[in-house]
Amino acid sequence: MTRHPAIFARPLPAICFIVLALLLDQTIKYLVETSLPLQQPVPVMPMLALYRTHNLGVAFSMLSDAHGWFIVGLRIAIVAFVFWLWRRTSPVHHFAHLGFVMIIAGAIGNIIDRFVYGHVIDYVLFYTQTWSFAVFNLADSLITVGAAFIILDEFTVTRARKG
Repeated sequence: MTRHPAIFARPLPAICFIVLALLLDQTIKYLVETSLPLQQPVPVMPMLALYRTHNLGVAFSMLSDAHGWFIVGLRIAIVAFVFWLWRRTSPVHHFAHLGFVMIIAGAIGNIIDRFVYGHVIDYVLFYTQTWSFAVFNLADSLITVGAAFIILDEFTVTRARKG
């Protein structure tokens, strides 16, 4: 059985996805930055609020004490590495290629924030009365879900080889 090439293994669909994701990410962040109060929850539904905050680090505010250019350089290195993986991965790896373009879009979205605002704009908060998850944004979600797709691809390809 032959497998068809992944749509996001081709440059044009991959670039279109990245550009659309960046436009959506940056539009939402602009609206959040200009419309939401800083560090005041705006309830959306139980356990979910909009909560504008500024992240000076990377995911979950790690490295928030690091110099801004170090973080930008780190993100650029990650984008370059993921692009390299995208180019080297066989085009039949559908989930992996989707994951790669999601990670690239998310990382670039957060890089743009650093240049435009000097920090990353986070705005989604999941919480309970006794616990809250780190505040995050669409770009962070793209990175996380993209990584999950790459892992899923590894499991499906391994299972296909055994079967």
